[in-house]
Amino acid sequence: MMVGYIDPGTGSMLFTIVTGFAIALYFVAKTTWIRIKTLFAGRGKSLTGAAGAEAIVIYSEGKRYWNVFLPVVEEMERRGIAAAFYSSEEDDPVFLRQLSFVKPRFIGKGNLAYARLNMLEAKVCLMTTPGLDVYQLKRSKAVRHYSHILHAVDDATSYRLFSLDYFDSVLLSGEYQKSAIRELEATRKLAAKELRVVGSTYLDVYDNEKQELPEKRAGESTVLVSPSWGESGILRRYGRELLLPLAESGLRVIIRPHPQSVQSEAEVLQALQSAMKPYANVEWDFARENLASLSRADLMISDFSGIVFDYAFLFGRPLLYTKQDFDARPYDAGDVSGTSWKFDTLAKIGRELSPADFSRIGELTRSMIADGTRAAAIEYARDEAWQHRGESGSRVLDFLMEHAQP
Repeated sequence: MMVGYIDPGTGSMLFTIVTGFAIALYFVAKTTWIRIKTLFAGRGKSLTGAAGAEAIVIYSEGKRYWNVFLPVVEEMERRGIAAAFYSSEEDDPVFLRQLSFVKPRFIGKGNLAYARLNMLEAKVCLMTTPGLDVYQLKRSKAVRHYSHILHAVDDATSYRLFSLDYFDSVLLSGEYQKSAIRELEATRKLAAKELRVVGSTYLDVYDNEKQELPEKRAGESTVLVSPSWGESGILRRYGRELLLPLAESGLRVIIRPHPQSVQSEAEVLQALQSAMKPYANVEWDFARENLASLSRADLMISDFSGIVFDYAFLFGRPLLYTKQDFDARPYDAGDVSGTSWKFDTLAKIGRELSPADFSRIGELTRSMIADGTRAAAIEYARDEAWQHRGESGSRVLDFLMEHAQP
């Protein structure tokens, strides 16, 4: 029996055709229904809101993004601002909240969620999901303004290609993120987006939560390996070459894979877990929240993942990062000239780790933990990348309200 294969590009095209047809039918039917209602309601009677359109809609892919939206939701509740919160996970923490003004709703996962979002009606829609109008996630004709909020204090070009191109606005954590977006717009001949610096919502949450964490245990040096995913990530590129010497160093080691690795690199993770099993000083962290592991670590080893800045800015501790042969071509960074803010800043607040260092990783790590000379550089980078600390929820809502006006 022959089994057909549809590549992602073709699948996306087919999905677009089907959903496009469905959306067209939806709006034709809706327009007809409103006209019928207007006819029976009598001339001159306003039907504003009769179609069920929302002023503000937040879309979250799931619980891992809850801290990005939490300050905004709390500010909406504080001010009494009504909004809809759509999630693609039934166990999203939003459903555990007793909310009076923000109404949560599960809209399904994957293509089901996209199909519903593609027929969304709202004045403004806020999301962390990239790739609007690139693959399955399409602009709805009934949404006036799409806004993307960054979920990392990193270059805005760290996303995959074209991820931010078709949003109407991008909410940033620092001024430094603007220039690369403007360069991409000029290169790709795109309309200029509205760029607003609002701070970092999730770092504001972590900054509050870390006050409640238990004191770090004295006398135990802990290293956190927390990389990105993909071909250039530590676990796929180096794997046992790095982890075995680290495990044999006698240091406490926490390995926290990127959430996407669990889905996209399951075989790699299984092989590494098997290799690390004999080492009692090695543990794996797959928890949704990373704050506990960040707080325990005396040093982080990572790559180009934005988590390096979360760690440095929240705890002011040292880090080692790998950069060798980083392939920027799949990312928007590949279409931007000059050195990225990420790698320029990493060179100032951390130390680059090369394969030649792996054999002496224990010695190098202990030396970095004892070295406090990068504290001033970390503080400078934090002020540059995490502006308006503690104010992000209010600033995001102010922006949304500007675009939710009639």
